[in-house]
Amino acid sequence: MRIKAFALLAALALLFGCGPAAKVSSNTVRESQIIGFYNLENLFDTFHDEGKNDYEYLPDGGNQWTEAKYQKKLHNMARVIAAMKEDNGVWHTVLGVSEIENRHVLEDLVADEQIAAANYQIVHYDGPDRRGVDVALLYDPTKFTLLESESIPFTFEGSAIKFDMTPEEQANFRTRDILMCRGLIGGEMFAFYVCHLPSRLGGKGADNRARGGEIAYNHSRTLMEKYPGIKCVIMGDMNDNPTDPSMAVYMRGRETLEEVGPEDYFSPFLSMLKAGYSSLYYRGESNIYDCILVSSSLAKAQAGTWQIQPIIKGKFYGRIFTKPFMTNQSGQYKGTPFRTFSGGAFVGGYSDHYPTYIVIAR
Repeated sequence: MRIKAFALLAALALLFGCGPAAKVSSNTVRESQIIGFYNLENLFDTFHDEGKNDYEYLPDGGNQWTEAKYQKKLHNMARVIAAMKEDNGVWHTVLGVSEIENRHVLEDLVADEQIAAANYQIVHYDGPDRRGVDVALLYDPTKFTLLESESIPFTFEGSAIKFDMTPEEQANFRTRDILMCRGLIGGEMFAFYVCHLPSRLGGKGADNRARGGEIAYNHSRTLMEKYPGIKCVIMGDMNDNPTDPSMAVYMRGRETLEEVGPEDYFSPFLSMLKAGYSSLYYRGESNIYDCILVSSSLAKAQAGTWQIQPIIKGKFYGRIFTKPFMTNQSGQYKGTPFRTFSGGAFVGGYSDHYPTYIVIAR
């Protein structure tokens, strides 16, 4: 019980700004790291990428996406990342991101004066999405040593899922790749998967999101066989709630630590969804699509090694980061994320998603 109390106090101290090593007694200090995800909601530059349907994000496009708007968007995204650092006392060790157009926008983002001190490094691959949006990973090179990365394509081969699309439609389907980054944190091996699973437009795609979950899970199991004890984290905009099949079935996401077996993932945002938390609103309904799941090796780690920590009210293992400036304070959308565009008009907000994160400590 004393060890659990130390873990709780360390995580709470970190959450309220204690710093990278949280002191929890006169003779005990535990290291802590923050692992998070943020959908940046269409972070596009003002130039056309050949072969991509990015025309609405050009100066003469539908959104009249000017340099001034782009700079405002960069500033806003950096402000959120800086606000998380101010709350926690430390920069994220790794921060997965989605809805970014290319490496250029990330280079501009990490150079913003609000977060430049973090010295974030970038892992990004150009993917096949027709609009040109990709996923990427930002990481602190003083805390995470990158060993390898891979862009995992979305394919239909080798799946037992029954798909709605015909073989011809499958051959023409394009969506985001899944990014995998393997490396070391404090000498322990981790693999981070960053996902942006297929859209819900038209009320479709549940089978495709299930396939995305299957791909990430199967790849992580392969790594676990190759590197016994590796600690895997699957994060992203799943376009699904943690109760949906993509995570509950195909990623084997479990609600409680007690339910987590050796081949399962712990899904900390599942209990938060049931408790009424939300990371976005879709068609007026509260959801948590921005999820982070951790392997059994991280959820139920050996003493003295990295393990996920409770950080909200002593029982929730995830945090949905919100601040008043990120939230609509009045009007029809009061209480929902303050986004970049509303009703087709540029309103200068942040994102239609709130960022999420977990804390690990040892």
